[in-house]
Amino acid sequence: MRRPTPLTPAPDQESVWDYPRPPRVEPVAARITIRLDGDLIADTRKAVRVLETSHPPVYYLPIADFVAGALTASSGTSFCEFKGAAAYFDVRGGRTVRDGAAWTYPDPMPGFEALVDRVAVYAGQMDECTVAGEVVTAQPGGFYGGWVTSSVVGPFKGVPGSLGW
Repeated sequence: MRRPTPLTPAPDQESVWDYPRPPRVEPVAARITIRLDGDLIADTRKAVRVLETSHPPVYYLPIADFVAGALTASSGTSFCEFKGAAAYFDVRGGRTVRDGAAWTYPDPMPGFEALVDRVAVYAGQMDECTVAGEVVTAQPGGFYGGWVTSSVVGPFKGVPGSLGW
């Protein structure tokens, strides 16, 4: 499929089509929160985000900013050509466990060292994820972990027919 026509961002927005490939990692000053089954399981102002062409940002929070017991090592693995080998976590909040709903890069490739000891979660598997108080929407599709806020415009990879973007 050919590249879609990017939406034009407003002055206070970013187009995911202006994000680089290979991706870039940058710090985030905003407060990030994650809730599952009514519990606040993560709260930080020390996140980083990964920006990659056609993807909404993926937010990585310090493992230390998750409540004790919220993350349990899972058996899942995957590989990113840029970041390297990922390990997965099951995520617990209240009485709910979401299998493989979070991931980390324990030994990321050069350029992605900022991801060490940080975890990203699939927003669609949580009750609520926020950036600066705004509730995010999960990136379309079941594979990608981007968080859509009002500050980014697409179209976003993950929608049907986007595999070749």
